[in-house]
Amino acid sequence: MTAGGGNQLIAVHPDELKFIFELDKQSYCDLKVVNNTEHHVAFKVKTTSPKKYFVRPNTGVVQPWDSCVIRVTLQAQREYPTDMQCRDKFLLQSTTVPPHTDVDELPPDTELQSLKDERDAAVQQTSQLQKELDMMKRRGYRKSSPEFSLTFAFVVGLIGILIGFILKLTFSSPLPLPLPSPSPSTE
Repeated sequence: MTAGGGNQLIAVHPDELKFIFELDKQSYCDLKVVNNTEHHVAFKVKTTSPKKYFVRPNTGVVQPWDSCVIRVTLQAQREYPTDMQCRDKFLLQSTTVPPHTDVDELPPDTELQSLKDERDAAVQQTSQLQKELDMMKRRGYRKSSPEFSLTFAFVVGLIGILIGFILKLTFSSPLPLPLPSPSPSTE
């Protein structure tokens, strides 16, 4: 695991996670995150299988030239992975932050927040359309034109597709960077 870009703010040891796998038992692997700079560095850990792993802390700020330990716990599994191969990936993002920065004060991922806002607006609009439809049904209002039902069906279908697309984008994980192959150590 390395930080993106040419300048490495942090180093992660080991660079490959290894778990002792036993059915119905959890196991863990500790990662040491080292700040290689004179700046305060915030980090966030992401995984392609967030329900399978428990990562603590999954966010934090490392002081200049300091380090911290992250424990990644593989939750108890009820069956063996196919081919006994694990294709789960982890991404550790990092950025410099001002001193005394609280992790809770870091700005949310703006792209993710805008998708959530769009989803919420689409859900609210769908709810409003449903209320209007229910009110029209109660009043016994029926338009005899077939264009009404086709137009209405088109609008509702379009909103459904939009909501599905937004939900898919919102809940899908970003493609993480693959962990580099372990290199022979000189230690």
